[in-house]
Amino acid sequence: MPSLTTPQIHAGQSQTSRTIGTLFRNEEWWRDQYHDIYNCGYELRPRYHPNWEPSWIGLRKDFFSVEDGQPSISRATMDATRQRDGKQVMLKKVYPDEGPHEMIITRLFSSRQFARDPRNHCVPLLDILEMPQNGQKLMVMPFLRPFNNPRFQTFGEFVAFFTQICEGLQFMHQRNIAHRDCTANNIMFDPSEMYRQGFHPTQIDRSRDFKGRAKRYTRTQWPPRYYLIDFGLSRQYLSRRALDLPLRGGDKSAPEHRNTTRCNPFYTDIYYLGNLVRREFMKEYHGFEFMQDLVDEMTHVNPAKRPLIEDVVARFSYIRQCLSGFKLRSPLVSKEKPNLFTIFSRAKQALLTLQYIFSRKAAIPEP
Repeated sequence: MPSLTTPQIHAGQSQTSRTIGTLFRNEEWWRDQYHDIYNCGYELRPRYHPNWEPSWIGLRKDFFSVEDGQPSISRATMDATRQRDGKQVMLKKVYPDEGPHEMIITRLFSSRQFARDPRNHCVPLLDILEMPQNGQKLMVMPFLRPFNNPRFQTFGEFVAFFTQICEGLQFMHQRNIAHRDCTANNIMFDPSEMYRQGFHPTQIDRSRDFKGRAKRYTRTQWPPRYYLIDFGLSRQYLSRRALDLPLRGGDKSAPEHRNTTRCNPFYTDIYYLGNLVRREFMKEYHGFEFMQDLVDEMTHVNPAKRPLIEDVVARFSYIRQCLSGFKLRSPLVSKEKPNLFTIFSRAKQALLTLQYIFSRKAAIPEP
């Protein structure tokens, strides 16, 4: 275990009196658990070692320009390295007062019964740690990346993404489990193939050692697997005809959530997924007219008129069969980019497309 110098941050230090660049209050908890986490086989970044001393002081640099000056702003999660193989993972606190649902559902979908099913796109549970000092439990999960960072390059990449997420939501619904927050913040992808050397956990466009930009491949070169995460609002019901009080997550625009009456959470999941496509793709890029009718139905103001996830999967399967290879390999062009940038983007994508064709990369890149 690394031996660092005398600590400069004290547990009782207030947020307002802390030295700029040093630990925030929510980070101090992780520092206090450093050794217990280490003894469980996981190592936090040097910033959270109890004897950490800011490196930028000796280097005469600004805190934001060095690796150990990068804070974690989440109160519930923290990145770590698994000692046995150097793999990046994510640790997440389990809050008993917020209900047992996340732990129960995450464990269910990580069980032997479901873990190997290729339709299962629920984030897997790798380990559970219990801190001896306070009994806090930590779930260990893969270190993932936001589904839309980096941005999608082609329509084929979008098709691969939407196919996987519909498949994952269908897997949940067929077991009478509604996600209830399957919004943009809760869909991520496994970056291990696209980012072979990893990336920094808080500044995700920088390299893991913070010495340069993170090196990456494209989704077409190394197709990623997408995951649904965060099952804190998820619930299992006796059937998909269930009614329940609304639980408002990341997307608060569902029409049925404008009042407090009971509604069907499975219909709301369909709304969330359709609205994600509308916000993240149709409003951002040209050329998504082929999704218009399906998205309109998925986001219908009357929940009962929305399709079941099986209908969404069937409809989209037909849509993807109708898309030509040229369309699938065409670049996504932002509606906000100037014409000169558009021309440059198309030219760059044309060169990439030729490389993909010669190297026999699929137009719909699936892992």
